[in-house]
Amino acid sequence: MKIALAQQNYHIGNFEVNVGKIIAGIRQAKEEGADLVVFTELCVCGYPPQDFLEFDDFIKACETAVNDIAAHTDGIGVLIGAPCRNEKTEGKDLYNAAFLLENGAIKGVTHKTLLPNYDIFDECRYFEPADQWQVLEFRGKKLAVTICEDIWNMGENPLYRITPMDQLIGQAPDIMINLSASPYNYAQDVVRNSIVKAHTLKYSLPMIYCNTVGSQTEVVFDGGSLVYDRSGNKIKECRYFEEDFFVTTLDALTAAASKDAPETPIFFSAAEVGLGKDTLGYLSDEKNIEEIYQALVLGIRDYFVKMGFTKAILGASGGIDSALVQALAVAALGKEHVWAILMPSQYSTTHSVSDAEQLSRNLGNPFDTLPIKPVYEAFMGVLAPQFEGLPFNVAEENIQSRSRGNLLMALSNKFGNILLNTSNKSELATGYGTLYGDMAGGIGVLGDVYKTQVYALANYINRNGEIIPSNIISKPPSAELRPGQKDSDSLPDYADLDTILVEYIEGRKGPREIEAMGFDAALVNRILRMVNMNEYKRKQFCPIIRVSYKAFGMGRRMPVVGKYLS
Repeated sequence: MKIALAQQNYHIGNFEVNVGKIIAGIRQAKEEGADLVVFTELCVCGYPPQDFLEFDDFIKACETAVNDIAAHTDGIGVLIGAPCRNEKTEGKDLYNAAFLLENGAIKGVTHKTLLPNYDIFDECRYFEPADQWQVLEFRGKKLAVTICEDIWNMGENPLYRITPMDQLIGQAPDIMINLSASPYNYAQDVVRNSIVKAHTLKYSLPMIYCNTVGSQTEVVFDGGSLVYDRSGNKIKECRYFEEDFFVTTLDALTAAASKDAPETPIFFSAAEVGLGKDTLGYLSDEKNIEEIYQALVLGIRDYFVKMGFTKAILGASGGIDSALVQALAVAALGKEHVWAILMPSQYSTTHSVSDAEQLSRNLGNPFDTLPIKPVYEAFMGVLAPQFEGLPFNVAEENIQSRSRGNLLMALSNKFGNILLNTSNKSELATGYGTLYGDMAGGIGVLGDVYKTQVYALANYINRNGEIIPSNIISKPPSAELRPGQKDSDSLPDYADLDTILVEYIEGRKGPREIEAMGFDAALVNRILRMVNMNEYKRKQFCPIIRVSYKAFGMGRRMPVVGKYLS
């Protein structure tokens, strides 16, 4: 039996585009002589559809799409993912399902058993879990079909009480096939490989794991679909961050000789891969940085393409964060579609302006300069009666930031350029930013990227020659909202700050555990208090492109008024 897998980029709710891609994949599989072609989880509607699933019209559109795809399955089997109605009165109204189509008809349906309800996932909100398990018969072979999370119930502390493959293995399947929508983080490729390999070793069956690719606002799917033979050998790892197609044969995957003493299946969690090592070293690891770069470029590009936008705008300060976002945007959208606006104040240094100008010349994108001093002075004139006799403080600093935000949004409204936010994760974590000022934007490009990683990404961009001016990378970071200001005036050293933030946010360690790593108690308490006191700012922030396994936004839910550690 010849089996193809189609790793594709879908658009949530864009049935015409999604169905067109799937039909094109079926056509390619036919041309290559495949008996069966495998697509991904909820490929018909895109993942995650969220509350669209509560609209009956949306579900009818999914059903129509399944029927349209079925009409193209003459002479070939097709596995696709789509919502499926629950005919029972009890339970949720829908299943997350995989449909086996052939010769214009639905030949079998598998329901997802394990519904993730953590981090970015909220499937228990919409779906009923499977309560019975049956292999799908196809051309004399038995297919053990599972959906994404169904294969993740491994390790010493499993999250679920049922493992679908334990139910299916007794029916003597010939192959395991998993339809997945597994999002990217910088540990996920190692974790995915470990879980797929562990399955092939545990059940002595080959596995085809088909993952989606593309970005859906915050969530980036990196592809990396896998084919393993029954002895735990990796036969194919598909491309990352782009579409791919691969054909294999069941005979080739089952012909591998079983080992006399099978390895003990090993499953790594994201925390085991990412933490417990030199934290900063891991965050800035060359492989991780290359992947993060690709994820951010894909995240920007798909956000614009899927929203129908073409042009971006950003504030170019001459600092490293805006420089990195500008370089990423040019890579994603093309230099002619990225407009940099320099907005110096009376506190801006000469080199900040010249550095920002040089960056735009290096990248070839258009730029303009709009000094904010007149705007700032106009605000101060209006506020003079109320501010009279009071010292300069954060209020005056924030007026400068909000003046810049107003100018950027005015240009965005007038010319249709979407504002890219440049705040990094270290700043968002500690509240080092101005609401309605430098926290404005349509998409947060660096909101899941620590300052340590910002520097590593800048150096990665410059790996073959200087694009980001070296002075931008080497100078001490500053908001330049008062004379001589440096980030270090308000924040701890970034090496300490980022390490503690990672252990708290990603590692979910408490203050005593972090102190045991050798950090001063006062420093730990100060940083954790800053994180928790500034939840109200993050609640008002734009969507963030997710690259870690615990990002701010939909994956990290904290109360604004909570007292814990604040």
